[in-house]
Amino acid sequence: MSQKATIVVHSGDMDKVYSALIIANGALSMGMEASLYFTFWGLERLKKGGLEKGPLSKMHFLGLGKWMIKSRMKKANVASLERLISDYKDLGGKIIACEMTMEIMGIEKEGLQQDLIDEYGAVGTYIQEARDSEITLFI
Repeated sequence: MSQKATIVVHSGDMDKVYSALIIANGALSMGMEASLYFTFWGLERLKKGGLEKGPLSKMHFLGLGKWMIKSRMKKANVASLERLISDYKDLGGKIIACEMTMEIMGIEKEGLQQDLIDEYGAVGTYIQEARDSEITLFI
């Protein structure tokens, strides 16, 4: 069994989703398995057209902060969230959508980017992923 990283993506903030995807892609490129468990506001980013819609977690300055950060990221050739999630899937990364969050927040499967999601699961699904992981993170 190869080493594994499991990350809970709880926040839907743009910078935190970036962090989760960058770390997960790093794990995959180092030969590890990786799972992202999207729950609560993180799950909002898996809605159709929702990946880039998250706010900046700090210093958002009525939207200017996000624009400034995205501008600086573009200058530094940082990949977009769309590219990062595509690379993540291409490298064999697993995405799990939290069923409890879907029920609580009234999110239907049809409203999610189903081509990205490998599994729908509850806390037991996450616990099994984490149990089999050397690295677990909560972002």
